[in-house]
Amino acid sequence: MESGKNTMLAARIHKPRDMRLEQVSFPPHPKRGEVLIKVVASGICGSDLHIFKYARIGDTVVESPLIIGHEFVGIVEDLGEEPFDGNHDLLKRGARVAVDPARPCGWCEMCQKGNPNLCLNLQFCGNYPCDGCFCEYMIVPSRCCFPVPPEITDEEAVLLEPLGVAIHAIDLANIKIGDSVAILGAGPIGLLILQIAKLSGADPIFISDKFNWRLSAAAEFGAVPINCDSEDVKKVIMRETKGVDVSIEAAWGEESTNQAVDVVCNGGQVVLVGIPDDDKLLMRHSTARRKGLTILMCRRMKHTYPRAINLTKKSLVNLKKLITHKLPLSKINEAFSLNLNYGDNVIKVIVQNQTENNKN
Repeated sequence: MESGKNTMLAARIHKPRDMRLEQVSFPPHPKRGEVLIKVVASGICGSDLHIFKYARIGDTVVESPLIIGHEFVGIVEDLGEEPFDGNHDLLKRGARVAVDPARPCGWCEMCQKGNPNLCLNLQFCGNYPCDGCFCEYMIVPSRCCFPVPPEITDEEAVLLEPLGVAIHAIDLANIKIGDSVAILGAGPIGLLILQIAKLSGADPIFISDKFNWRLSAAAEFGAVPINCDSEDVKKVIMRETKGVDVSIEAAWGEESTNQAVDVVCNGGQVVLVGIPDDDKLLMRHSTARRKGLTILMCRRMKHTYPRAINLTKKSLVNLKKLITHKLPLSKINEAFSLNLNYGDNVIKVIVQNQTENNKN
């Protein structure tokens, strides 16, 4: 930590599409069970794009300037007392860690039942009023930190958070070997869900999107690609199946939710991961009812970081393939513009802090 440092650089949302790079107060000394993290690299998530566009996500409104971002890796710079990590080991200065952005209370009924992602008192990095990771330093609970082995690069470590979401989606789907699956949306989350579904033994796996470069990546991962702008998604899937066993919506909601219902078989499962712009769920009730579908809502993740780290360390998933752009924190508005406009065949954008630790 730099001696005598009083301020740091941070990207803060003030109102819709108004994100400013500003000098803000340097974090205080960490308290018991906390650590100070020097942020090395961060990822732009679909939920970050929602907050950028609307200064809200769902019914949570940004009421004062907010540092957004929640996918990140960093270096432990300072420690409070008893800094036990997510594996209940003591953290040390210099440790490189991926950080779970969710901060469940650990005491409410949902936490006690083993569902910390549904915590009644949940705080979440980058979701108002909790500041996020598009900054140089931040204080986080030590229990949210998971040491990253040397086999995993900084950029891959950033994607451990969305990989955890994909793992949780597949956990909810309870996919069995040989189950047929349709994934609506081939963005970063959809492509990660595809890889985990493949590892789970699903076959065939269909995936739809309107961008051919994303569909090309999906094909490399073993999916049957469908361009939803030029092909009828339901017809393509019904030519090969009588309806898939599981459909997973991983786009922006809206019509893709109806497609998820349309392409699944009677008695099948629909997992909804995407966040719609208008915060509304559109679904033909008669179709879902007559098929007797099970509708599952994916709320982030739970108990996934050790599995995500293990899969990445053993190269059972390919995270590097998804990373198409890397920009410095000083160009974060350019990074968001690129992502929002789907420019330059973008899939995943990494925001890098200028630090000696970020060399891989």
